[in-house]
Amino acid sequence: MKNFAIIGVGGYIAPRHLRAIKDTNNNLVAAYDVFDSVGIMDSFYPSASFFTQQELFDRHLSKLKGTDKQVDMVTVCTPNYLHDAHIRYGLRMGADVISEKPLVLNPWNIDALQEVERETGGTLNNILQLRLHDSIKALKAKVENGPKDKVYDVDLTYITSRGSWYYTSWKGDVRKSGGIATNIGVHFYDMLQWVFGAVKKNVVHVSSHDRVSGYLEFDKARVRYFLSINENTLPKEIKEAGKKTYRLLEMDGEEVEFSDGFTELHTDSYRHILDGNGFGLDEVRPCIEIVHDIRHASPIGLKGEYHPFAKLELEEHPFGWTS
Repeated sequence: MKNFAIIGVGGYIAPRHLRAIKDTNNNLVAAYDVFDSVGIMDSFYPSASFFTQQELFDRHLSKLKGTDKQVDMVTVCTPNYLHDAHIRYGLRMGADVISEKPLVLNPWNIDALQEVERETGGTLNNILQLRLHDSIKALKAKVENGPKDKVYDVDLTYITSRGSWYYTSWKGDVRKSGGIATNIGVHFYDMLQWVFGAVKKNVVHVSSHDRVSGYLEFDKARVRYFLSINENTLPKEIKEAGKKTYRLLEMDGEEVEFSDGFTELHTDSYRHILDGNGFGLDEVRPCIEIVHDIRHASPIGLKGEYHPFAKLELEEHPFGWTS
């Protein structure tokens, strides 16, 4: 049984990590968050120590060294821009680290973390749960066993509605979240390169505060994508059904269904990591490079191979900024 500590236990994604730690029969000894709305801990580890100050959390973990509660693993669930610092902290205090996606915001951060891994002897793994989804694994097998020279035509559409709060939070600040592609899409880009091979071309057609759309060419696929947090970009039938989220992955005109089981993959991720089969820095680099390049690209507009949803009208930013 491993002893865990969580940094960012008050966040949206933390409950999935709490459940994963519990379901893999491990123990949470300490947690830290600047916010104290963490009653969810009562459902999993009510006896775990909780801190709202980094200094006190650090002192507590230091005092646990050499005891039966010494921390073996640190889970990082903090805002994207803090991942790098908290990963470094976990490694340097002598633990292995599991981090939420995106692992970091820039490719050069990966180079620096590899050096910290070498210095500390610790191991860092990223949550890339779509690689464990049965439908995605089947898709990868289909591509690998298909014609060697086949290049597939793929459309990816992902719309997850977010309210005005999003823009007030760190998620609405591209410097902290990395923007739409990074914050809601990094695991999709990882999935695409995992299934279809290396990136050969990366074109952005539309990029704004609430959506990003472009074209990616891989070794074995031509991909048009559209990601959005704007409810008004949902297809009419989805809105009429009262749904707030829409996922669609099509390959050569056929839908690849992967909606079911989407939120239950963190426990599988933990099992793989604890068995020594996690996704480390070399595996995560391609998707970080993709989102970095998207973030810094100059959109070309509706030219070339663009996603049909790219034509949807852009709206004014809720704070009055232009799209």
